[in-house]
Amino acid sequence: MIAQATGAILALAAALAWGAADFTGGLASRRSNPLEVLALSRLSIVVVLAAAAAVTRDPLPTLTATAWAGGAGLSGALGIAALYQGLATERSALVVPTAGVVGAAIPVLFGAIVEGMLPLVQQAGLGIALAGIWLVSGAHRANRAEGRGLLLGALAGIGFGGFFILLGQIESGAVFTPLVVAGGAGLVAASLALAQTRTAVPVPTRNPAALWAGVMDATGVVCYALAVRWIRLDVAAVLGSLYPAITVLLFRAVLEERVAKTQWLGLAICVVAIALIVV
Repeated sequence: MIAQATGAILALAAALAWGAADFTGGLASRRSNPLEVLALSRLSIVVVLAAAAAVTRDPLPTLTATAWAGGAGLSGALGIAALYQGLATERSALVVPTAGVVGAAIPVLFGAIVEGMLPLVQQAGLGIALAGIWLVSGAHRANRAEGRGLLLGALAGIGFGGFFILLGQIESGAVFTPLVVAGGAGLVAASLALAQTRTAVPVPTRNPAALWAGVMDATGVVCYALAVRWIRLDVAAVLGSLYPAITVLLFRAVLEERVAKTQWLGLAICVVAIALIVV
C-alpha cells in the first residue's frame, strides 16, 4: 500500500511538472519557432539533469539502460516537437486532447499485454482518466475535419507513449545519468531538425520561457522515472498523462483564459479517476 501511494504521488508530481512545462513551452512556441523552443528545452534538460547527477554522484548507466534511455529521449523529442508545432497554431484544440489520450492509451495496452490486466476497479479508473484527459484538454473546441491537427496530435501521442514505455524499461540503479542520456538524445534530434530546416541556432538568453519549460520537463521525467519503480508502468503513465489538467488551470490562473463547462467536468472526472486508480 505504501509503495502504491508513493508511486502515485510521484506520477502525479510528474503530471504537475509536465503541465507547467507545456504551459511555458506553449507560450514560447507562440512567440518563436517551435523547433527553437524544442532545442532550448532539451538543452535545459541536459544541463539540469547533468548537474543533479554530478551533485548526487550518480553512477554511470549500463549499456542496456543507455539504449533504453536514448530511445526514450528520441521518442519524447518527437512527441514534444509535434505538440509544440500544434500549440503554435490554431490546431491546438485537437492536438492536445489527441496527444493526451494516445500517449496514455499506448502504455495501457502495453501493460495489459506484458503484465496482465489490472483489477477491475483500476481498469475503470484508467478508462475514466482517458475520458477526463480528452475533456479537460478542450476536445469540444476541436474541428474534427482538421486532418493536420489530428495527425500532429497522434504523432505527439505516439512519441509520448513510446517515451513512457521505453523509460520504464530502465533497471533500478542509476537515476539521473540515464535521464541525461535521454535528454542528450532529444537534444541531438532537435539539433538535426534545426539543421535540416536551416533554422538559426537559438540564443538561450532570448527565450527564458523555453529554458524554464525544460527545467519543468526534467522535473517531470525524474518523478516519472522514480514512479515506475513503485507502481506499474501503465498506471504511472496514465497518472502522469493528467498533465493537461494542470496546463488548463495555469492558463486560467495566469492568463485568465475561460475554462469551459466540459473542461470543468473533465477535471472532476480526472479526480474520480485518480481515486479509483490508487485505491
